Amino acid sequence: MAAVVEVEVGGGAAGERELDEVDMSDLSPEEQWRVEHARMHAKHRGHEAMHAEMVLILIATLVVAQLLLVQWKQRHPRSYNMVTLFQMWVVPLYFTVKLHWWRFLLIWILFSAVTAFVTFRATRKPLVQTTPRLVYKWFLLIYKISYATGIVGYMAVMFTLFGLNLLFKIKPEDAMDFGISLLFYGLYYGVLERDFAEMCADYMASTIGFYSESGMPTKHLSDSVCAVCGQQIFVDVSEEGIIENTYRLSCNHVFHEFCIRGWCIVGKKQTCPYCKEKVDLKRMFSNPWERPHVMYGQLLDWLRYLVAWQPVIIGLVQGINYILGLE
Repeated sequence: MAAVVEVEVGGGAAGERELDEVDMSDLSPEEQWRVEHARMHAKHRGHEAMHAEMVLILIATLVVAQLLLVQWKQRHPRSYNMVTLFQMWVVPLYFTVKLHWWRFLLIWILFSAVTAFVTFRATRKPLVQTTPRLVYKWFLLIYKISYATGIVGYMAVMFTLFGLNLLFKIKPEDAMDFGISLLFYGLYYGVLERDFAEMCADYMASTIGFYSESGMPTKHLSDSVCAVCGQQIFVDVSEEGIIENTYRLSCNHVFHEFCIRGWCIVGKKQTCPYCKEKVDLKRMFSNPWERPHVMYGQLLDWLRYLVAWQPVIIGLVQGINYILGLE
């Protein structure tokens, strides 16, 4: 190990040659990591100006890409959401196959199969009466599972950082891998299901006729009909329902409580399904234990950019560096 340390403190071409001659087979994993780290520093020594140029290219690309994405989202939200959803669905699949993450691939295939079936049902015309409930139940289930998985993963990471894993005789690297894996599963499928749910909600509401993404609805809404699912409302707002309650928005339109919660939280809509008036989510979720679901949904919306567009931007930066001859 002493020879390795001497090589690390050495510099220039001689030090780099010594690093290349080190026999990695006789070293422990920690020592191998240190040698690789030293090789990386030796390779990039004296290239400070090139590194500064690469950093400027990265910052400029991030700024320009962000501006273009914001303009695209504002001017053409439908195409932006579809492309973003496709990238979030496909990009992790590439890394999964490349890195042989077969467990993730199996879960991805199961999620994709059921979601494809639910999406197919949501886009059929005429819409079957039970379809809206089926769609919101499926995506609400995935939402709750992803929420719980993310919380458990976050707690596992925190416990590992505080050393509590040692109480259960679990290695730090194993505990951290477990926590990060759960956190990734929860956040990734949480982002994916919300985008699929939003797309299905648009299709179903437009088919029912009480909602139009742009323009006036094609049907008049009765006080006894829920605009989300198109079914009758049998319980008055002032009454306590046996199976489900009825909820009235500030615009005085009434809905099944399950439907309007699915519309706002799962389907990412913050407007009335009929008149498009802004929905006060704080008033809807008066219970303090339910408000974290709103914040979690906002976090997932922010993560969409990292999951879908960050790999594309990084690949673009690498392409620019390659064209300019920067390494």
